[in-house]
Amino acid sequence: MFIVVKYLIYIVLFALCSAGILFFRRKNNRAEEELVSLKSYFQTVETTLNSVRYGNLAKKIDMDLYPDYNALTRTINRMIETLNDREQMLYESQTELRNQNKFLQASINSLSDGIAIVDSEGTIINASNNIYKWFGVDILRGKNIFEFIHILDDINLFNLDNNEISIKNNLELSFVADCNKLELEDKKERYILVLKNISDQKEIETLKEDFVATLTHDLKVPIIAEANMLDLLLAEKFGEITDKQRIALNNMKASNNELIDLVQTVLETYKVNASGLTLYKDSFNLNEFLKGIIDEMSPIALHTENNINLNINKNIQIVADITHLKRVVKNLIHNAISYGAAGTDIDINAYDTDNNVIITVKDYGKGIPEEDIKKIFQKYYSTSKKFRRTGTGLGLFLSQQIIKAHNGTLEVQSEPDKYTEFRITIPKQ
Repeated sequence: MFIVVKYLIYIVLFALCSAGILFFRRKNNRAEEELVSLKSYFQTVETTLNSVRYGNLAKKIDMDLYPDYNALTRTINRMIETLNDREQMLYESQTELRNQNKFLQASINSLSDGIAIVDSEGTIINASNNIYKWFGVDILRGKNIFEFIHILDDINLFNLDNNEISIKNNLELSFVADCNKLELEDKKERYILVLKNISDQKEIETLKEDFVATLTHDLKVPIIAEANMLDLLLAEKFGEITDKQRIALNNMKASNNELIDLVQTVLETYKVNASGLTLYKDSFNLNEFLKGIIDEMSPIALHTENNINLNINKNIQIVADITHLKRVVKNLIHNAISYGAAGTDIDINAYDTDNNVIITVKDYGKGIPEEDIKKIFQKYYSTSKKFRRTGTGLGLFLSQQIIKAHNGTLEVQSEPDKYTEFRITIPKQ
């Protein structure tokens, strides 16, 4: 409408100037007659412009009524036509924008995820239907997002990256959220918050873990019975055995021990997910602890002709859960045997600093590709399939959970076709 008013002002000024010029050019003897005609013309112009002002852009001045002012009338009519064209273009643009907005809103509302647009203060600007449904309200615009959600992790709203959140009045459902900044020309800070309902996935995962836990618990009994029977055979409780039979039984025992470790890893992972990890810490000598593990793992390393080396320069006392820490170190050595190159060394280094105890396990094999480094600690992720080996994809996940429970870190460095080194850091106390 501002454009219309601007053009109206131009028209009036132009009309006044032109009319003044025409008026003063008339001969004196026609002054009164011209004045009457001009007054009538101005009234017609005023009526026409008022009609245009109130939206009637079809209104025009009849060219035949005032032949003396045809030039001015033609200009005014052309300006009105231009305004009409501009008005039509504006209307078509607005219609197109409305249609696009409806299409975009319909597309957003059709998504299974919920989408909300918020400003830098968390004030909701717009939201999809799912957001309204999950939040259980009819009005959201102008309200703050924190009235409705709670971020479970200690993280800023605008740094959410597949982090778990809860909806305050919908606690029976589980959600994860992502937040990304919108790049807008007006330079205003706007963020798009995407909420994903993961309730079904969590339920399926729980059912799966319950099933696996039950199955592995039932499997553990006959496996342990088999291990006991192998010990009796090796101890010649049922009669003497030959050297070849002893080698075969030892191989069976090693395989059986691996199977027990796999089953135990699954059970421990289930316990971590179900009730968290409970630690029973004791102070013990790290040197003796590591030597005992190496003695236990060396027969397995003989099959691949790997030599396990321990480098520790002094007696170190550590406070930790000996059972859980043993599980971590054994898993790292087992991985080094499985994925390191046959006939190479496996180096275990241990040392302490003022506050921490450091244990590293390094093999010289295929290494881990860069794209896999960030994934190896994820549950059920395993590179064993690439090498056609058996693996649950839980060993490193559980190991990291154990070290985290000790307020420590488990990190990895690797260079493909050269080496892989896992680094355990645990506080001394």
